[in-house]
Amino acid sequence: MPDPAALVTAVAHVPPGRWAVGVSGGPDSVALLSLLARQRADLAPHVVHLDHQLRGDASAEDAEFVARLAAQLNRPRTIARRDEIEPTVDNLPTNPSARYRRLRLALFAQVVRAHALDGVILAHHADDPAETLVHRLLRSSGPTGLAGMNATSRIGELTVLRPLLGVRRAQLLDYLHETRQPWRDDASNASPAYLRNRLRSLLARAPQLTEALIDLGACCGALREWVERTAPGLDEAFPVARLADLPTILARASASRWLRARGAPADELTPDVLDRLVTMSRDAASAARRHFPGRILVRRRAGMIFVDPDARSGKKVDR
Repeated sequence: MPDPAALVTAVAHVPPGRWAVGVSGGPDSVALLSLLARQRADLAPHVVHLDHQLRGDASAEDAEFVARLAAQLNRPRTIARRDEIEPTVDNLPTNPSARYRRLRLALFAQVVRAHALDGVILAHHADDPAETLVHRLLRSSGPTGLAGMNATSRIGELTVLRPLLGVRRAQLLDYLHETRQPWRDDASNASPAYLRNRLRSLLARAPQLTEALIDLGACCGALREWVERTAPGLDEAFPVARLADLPTILARASASRWLRARGAPADELTPDVLDRLVTMSRDAASAARRHFPGRILVRRRAGMIFVDPDARSGKKVDR
């Protein structure tokens, strides 16, 4: 049986107002929308769905299901296809997961702007950070990259709320069964061909590991907050010593902030990418010009590091 008090408490902290709600049609997002509609009369949810066009008729049926659900709840909706959103987004990553995440965020931002909404509410729950943490461990992420998700965050100009982070997936499924609320199952979520599915299966067999990972994520989150407060800012052009003299954990944070301010996509700034900039500052024998995500060409000259403006303008640059 679901714990009604836990579910009600989870959505009680959402500020009143007009919010986009990301709804894929799967159990997590359908439970989120149902809870918001049933428990919060002071909210005006706007349902948003992106058809990724990856599963043929099944993808289109997901979109139709979400449209019908929004109509049943008498909520406005925006249903879009991937091929409609892709032309509106520059510098999309080639990695499929990162690409689709960027497209979803772009759609949310477009809807929020177009309808003057307060932000978007997403259905990430307590099991998601554990899966993400294991995935990042396998990619050799640094400690700040192992931090759990934030209940409230800003991605560019977009405010993102994740009110279900204290709720386990099993509670959401129990709630849907108890309220007899249908949802859509994505068959690809059961396929062992995808790493995240294999990780989810592993964690399902070891619930104590999930709890330990959630605790680890919270500890790394506290470390990330300290790093963000402590890492110094870098000027548009900065002396190499400004970055070189920092401990690596702070140097990576300063490098990430500097590159993001110049248009580098945050989800492409892996530790390996950040270390390229740190190495430029520490090793005078390293390459004096390096390319970074977002078509950024960084140069080192006379002890200074800066972005080459001609690389962005399309002018010929010296080699």
